[in-house]
Formats: sequence, C-alpha cells, structure tokens
Amino acid sequence: MADRRPKQFLELAGTPIIFHTLKAFEQCDAIQEIIVVMAADETDGFLSLAEKHGLLKIKAVVPGGSTRAESVLRGLEAVNEGNVDVVAVHDGVRPFVTPDEIARTVQAAKLEGAAILVSAPVDTIKEVRDGVVAKTLNRAVLRNALTPQCFTYELLRRAYEEADVFDPELTDESSLVERLGVRIATVEGNSRNIKITRPEDIVIAEAILKNWP
Repeated sequence: MADRRPKQFLELAGTPIIFHTLKAFEQCDAIQEIIVVMAADETDGFLSLAEKHGLLKIKAVVPGGSTRAESVLRGLEAVNEGNVDVVAVHDGVRPFVTPDEIARTVQAAKLEGAAILVSAPVDTIKEVRDGVVAKTLNRAVLRNALTPQCFTYELLRRAYEEADVFDPELTDESSLVERLGVRIATVEGNSRNIKITRPEDIVIAEAILKNWP
C-alpha cells in the first residue's frame, strides 16, 4: 500500500488503525502488558499519543527490524521474562480482533503451549505450479492463519534461538514454532479479522467499522 507513512497510521473513522487494534488488547482482561514494535522513526512520542487514546497497558515501544521475524524478536527481547506466562503476537493492521478472541487464544496457549487464531476459507483453494492448477485442496481441513498467535514465553524464545530471522519463509510465528515439531492448537475466529494490506482493504474496513460494536 503506497503511502508516506506506515499503513498502521492510516485512519479509519478519523483514528489511526493501530489505535483501533490496540484498543482490543487494552480491553482484554487476559492481557496485562503491551509492547508495540514499529519503525524506528515512528517511536518518538507514541507513548504519550497512546495515553491520549486511553491505552494504559503499553509498557514499551520498540524499534522494529528489517523482517517480521526480526521485529517480533526485538519485541520479545523487551519482555520481562520473570513476569510473563504467554506472549500474544498480533499484526498492528488487524483492527477487528475482539477481546474475546484474544482471551480464548491466550487461554488455549496456556493449556497447550501454543495456539493461533484461525478462520475457515470460503473460496476453493488451488495448488498452482508453473501457472497451471496442480490440484484442488480440501477446503474442509484448511484454515486461514490470523492473529493473535500465542505461545508460552519459553517456547517462543526457544523457537527464535533456532531461527534465521531473515528467512523469507517465516511469514508468521506459527511457521517458526512448527519447525520445533510442537503441537499448535487452533482457535476459531471471525473472518472480519482482516489484515489491512491493499488500498481496497481500507474500503472494506470502513464498512466493517460502521457495524462494529
């Protein structure tokens, strides 16, 4: 999405997307502290701006890295390990996650060690190779990976100790933890939990927001 500022600062109903997102975590009783990871040139003054939006759980604002995995690692390094049981990783541009979805995913991670929020695909999914259909996948056993993705602190740290944070195949934390051979539970979420990535997603998000609680 071409814009002068990172997409999390684009506005929905006059408020930057990131603050819509953080509000869900602020309202979730399962979350005690929030660490925000963002581009280094956006960190100055963010805490005071967040307070104006009623966001009081933010513990730190951390400069991100050159990849998603490196950015998450920097956020993880800012965690006080003596204080944390489960870490929930969430995309800043997914503003329609609910406090209930967050709480259910955190609880599943407490029980299983690892859990991710998912939704069922509505389209038929094809595997394509060299521009032609290789096969049709069974939609009944497929899920869209959403966020938050939740893990015990020790498990996520161990996964990062064995990972190359510059590996382009690490598109989410689940893929990283999967390499350890760990069972990852799934929690059914809502398809409205979209990731705002393309210009048309802003239009969709505005429509969702009109009927949002």
